[in-house]
Amino acid sequence: MNVVEGPARPLPSTRSAARAKRLLDVTLGAVLLVAAAPLLALAALAMALEMLLRPSDRGRFLYRERRVSAGREFDLLKLRTLREHALARMEEPGGHARPLEADAANLTWAGRRLLKPWYLDELPQLVNVLRGEMSLVGPRPWPPSLVARQLARGVDYRLRVPAGWTGPAQVAKGTEAVFEELDLAYAALYEHGSAWQLVRTDLRVLRRTVGTLLRGEGLRF
Repeated sequence: MNVVEGPARPLPSTRSAARAKRLLDVTLGAVLLVAAAPLLALAALAMALEMLLRPSDRGRFLYRERRVSAGREFDLLKLRTLREHALARMEEPGGHARPLEADAANLTWAGRRLLKPWYLDELPQLVNVLRGEMSLVGPRPWPPSLVARQLARGVDYRLRVPAGWTGPAQVAKGTEAVFEELDLAYAALYEHGSAWQLVRTDLRVLRRTVGTLLRGEGLRF
């Protein structure tokens, strides 16, 4: 069931900023998807070789997980990093990938050594960005169960702001409370900042994301 019903719309005061952000998403997202094609091919090859050599890691290449962006549920696309038995647990009511990925025993060899450290499992989400289901930059798309827990605390920015492929919290270090503060600051910028402020911030976050990935650190949930 959707967290809220109907399509999310930018607030009247932020329509120009939202349009500028969407233009950045479409143009840069398309460039990134083309540039990422060799990496996707490399990831698929590594997964295929692993499945050939390790029967326990065999399964689908791509999977979908329900997430929330601007109050709407959508199917987030990811390359599979979890073994199939772990994916089955994720698909139970209230299940999601985050706690399962924290246990290395649930990860495939390619997921543990290649896909997660280099963020390759998240590259298919560029398709979600081009579809308009999420943005390049914003709070990470959380599963409905986690969004509901935030709402119970009176924190509702994930109903108002498009989720992001990356975001200020994903390139920062700190506690969950610090990450939430960063998300709240970005939500305020999205709702009240100018188009130039929003686009400049998105570009800065994307530049920091590239640096994080080149160091093989992966990004935070």
